[in-house]
Amino acid sequence: MKINRFEELECWQEARKLVNMVYAAVKSSKAFQADNRLKDQSTGAAISIMNNISEGWASQSNAEFIRFLMYSRRSCAEVQNCFYIALDQDYIKENISQEIYNQAKKVMMIIDGLLRYLRSQRTQRSKRIERTQRS
Repeated sequence: MKINRFEELECWQEARKLVNMVYAAVKSSKAFQADNRLKDQSTGAAISIMNNISEGWASQSNAEFIRFLMYSRRSCAEVQNCFYIALDQDYIKENISQEIYNQAKKVMMIIDGLLRYLRSQRTQRSKRIERTQRS
């Protein structure tokens, strides 16, 4: 199946769900809303996941796409970390923190699958180039 738009990528779709979960969690707590540093870090990290997937997709290079997917992956971990802080500060309940953690993990796993695929394509291309150069 050929993907024509970044919106068709499963990792982007799941990252979008994560962004909505993060915003809902922030909006559900006045204390979370008042902590501008953590609120901005949490929402910014979630937004960064989606942004880097779409930006990498638009790069038109597997190497660049891989680089941006790695940024997205790191931002997933950042979201998870921010929600440990929110939990520790009693801004959110344990179940909300766990749901967000699991969604970020899901996004990360999908990104990992896409990274494996893109790297295998790069390796296959490299092997073809080596074979042609030896011939």
